[in-house]
Amino acid sequence: MHEIGILTSMLFRRARTGLSGVFGIRRQFGRSLAPALIRPGAVIEVVAGMVVVMAAGFLLEPPDPLFLDGSFPWIWLAANVFAMRYGALLGMLSGFCIWLGWLLLYPETGMNDFPTMLFVGGLVQVIVIGHFCDIWADRIRRLRSANNYLRDSLVSITNNHYLLRASHERLEQDALARPATLRDAIEHLRSLPAPAHSGTPFPNAQAVLEFVATACQITEAAVFPMSSKGFSSAAVASVGVPFELSVDDALVAACVEQRALTHLRQSESWDSAYLACVPIVGTSGNFMGILAVRRMPFLALNTRNLELLLVLFNYYADGLEEHAVAAPVQAIAQCPYGFAVELGRLARMRKASGIRSSLLGVVCPSGFSGDSLYDRLMQERRSLDLLWRFSSGRSHVVIVLMPFTDDRGIDGYLDRVNSNVKTQLDMDFTEAGVTLYRADVDAVNPGAGLKNLLGRCRSHG
Repeated sequence: MHEIGILTSMLFRRARTGLSGVFGIRRQFGRSLAPALIRPGAVIEVVAGMVVVMAAGFLLEPPDPLFLDGSFPWIWLAANVFAMRYGALLGMLSGFCIWLGWLLLYPETGMNDFPTMLFVGGLVQVIVIGHFCDIWADRIRRLRSANNYLRDSLVSITNNHYLLRASHERLEQDALARPATLRDAIEHLRSLPAPAHSGTPFPNAQAVLEFVATACQITEAAVFPMSSKGFSSAAVASVGVPFELSVDDALVAACVEQRALTHLRQSESWDSAYLACVPIVGTSGNFMGILAVRRMPFLALNTRNLELLLVLFNYYADGLEEHAVAAPVQAIAQCPYGFAVELGRLARMRKASGIRSSLLGVVCPSGFSGDSLYDRLMQERRSLDLLWRFSSGRSHVVIVLMPFTDDRGIDGYLDRVNSNVKTQLDMDFTEAGVTLYRADVDAVNPGAGLKNLLGRCRSHG
């Protein structure tokens, strides 16, 4: 049985090889008989081919080289082959060659004896065959163009898919290594426990630096405080391998002089051991210290990531001087201390980085509807929003501080609250007699902007 199986497989391979050879010869013959494209020398080939065919006929049958007296017009077979090969136009050329051959090879025959029906039938046959050749050649060209387009599209889609997959993997890595938004980062900084009075100039500095290092993909950095005697050589917080600050470093000197974020991409002439330096400056303008970044991934060293680093440490520095942040606001508008601190922080953030925040004043009448609306506002309050409620005459006033929110964000917030009120209380803002006022957080004088909003709300009440 084993020998029979081997013999069968050998016969099958030989048969398959023979068939492939036969079909290969057939494909090669088909390409030579009907090429995909018409070559520039096709006219010469047709004329020379017809001359060779008529010369062969003259050698085989000198009295009748065109085989006009035979039972089958064999000369037109050559014309049909050229028509099938090159189309109707060159098929007509081969018929014209036959007519010239008749004039040259049959000089004794007059025009009265011209085989009209034979030539007309041959030309009609050549035209029909050539027409089919033209139709299928045009279809092949269109099919080839479509295939080329599909192949190019497939290559483009494949490349785009690869780039999309690579960028998606990169985004996944970034999403796992850093918070989704600035809002999440600020919320985390707010959630840090209040520091005890330990005498350190930077309470919670280690926790803040570890979080910022994760958010901004920093692998090696340290925070150095500054006093009247200069920078301290010992870091109060660090990630990665600890190191001492080089005060004479060009990047550190530029950061201290400009009191702004400095990094190596700003100038190629700087020879520094650090990649970036972030000044820690309080609201009062006091230069409190510096964050020196020594190592971070190359792709993380971009403007957006460094600006996030600056914003987070500015927010942290404002928290170290809460009284200096809240005092200017409370001196103009009598608001709660925590509300004033956050308003001052957001005002400085807008002045330094252009990040916009908003204030929303909600004036609702006293009574059941006003209390119910306040409960709805508390339920719909976002994690970073701060609410301040007080009474003014016969109305209740709620001031909502909305960090990182522009007019579109306020509209979305109001639509959500209004829809909830409509569902729960079967009335909207208009039916409840609610009046809304909005204002941007003033980057220069946040207390004056809050006082202006309070004046509008109280005048309504």
